[in-house]
Amino acid sequence: MTSVAGNQPHNKLPIVILISGRGSNMLAIAERAANGELPVEVRAVISDKADAAGLATAAAMNIPTRSLSAKEFADRASYDRALAALVQSFEPELIVLAGFMRILSPGFIAAFADRILNIHPSLLPLYRGLHTHRRALEAGDILHGCSVHFVTEELDGGPLVIQSQVKVLPGDSESSLSARVQQQEHRIYSQAIDWFARRRLQLREQQAWLDGRPLDAPVIQTASD
Repeated sequence: MTSVAGNQPHNKLPIVILISGRGSNMLAIAERAANGELPVEVRAVISDKADAAGLATAAAMNIPTRSLSAKEFADRASYDRALAALVQSFEPELIVLAGFMRILSPGFIAAFADRILNIHPSLLPLYRGLHTHRRALEAGDILHGCSVHFVTEELDGGPLVIQSQVKVLPGDSESSLSARVQQQEHRIYSQAIDWFARRRLQLREQQAWLDGRPLDAPVIQTASD
């Protein structure tokens, strides 16, 4: 992971991570933070599912955890208002979506404008939504991968920050391709969060900026970089 002399913040950036499942990206981020490799403080891990395996993982690392089920609310808007209030109670400067499977409402996104990141398992704008590995295999793609982007109201359509490309191998299955892509997710998500924590990465007027320049295209890495 890139380390830039003189850009180390005096205080760690407070973040909240949202998950829905086992939280492998959450774990990778939390471990790097605990090891001093990532200048962030994970204030909380929050899930929309009380039985999400990632909550137990986070609790074992002494990270505060919360769950908030949509079943307890009349509609999406009221749920997202409650979720925004819960997130805000931890006073984060960045919201990290790590396998959070709910589509966030415009109201939630506005509450944390310019400071929500997401990781998506495809080379966006290809394969927005679900089943990305299956769709890449069915299309006969020779390259697949993952993308980190800022979150806007457009599903999986916010400004791109960084992507990692993975070769699709002969005989790949969804699970084998997913496993290699996930390794790269852990790598590039931490990189993007590091840039944000060091004030190198920003969202300005619906465009990602890195080191004072607009990103007309995402930073590209390959699995061998």
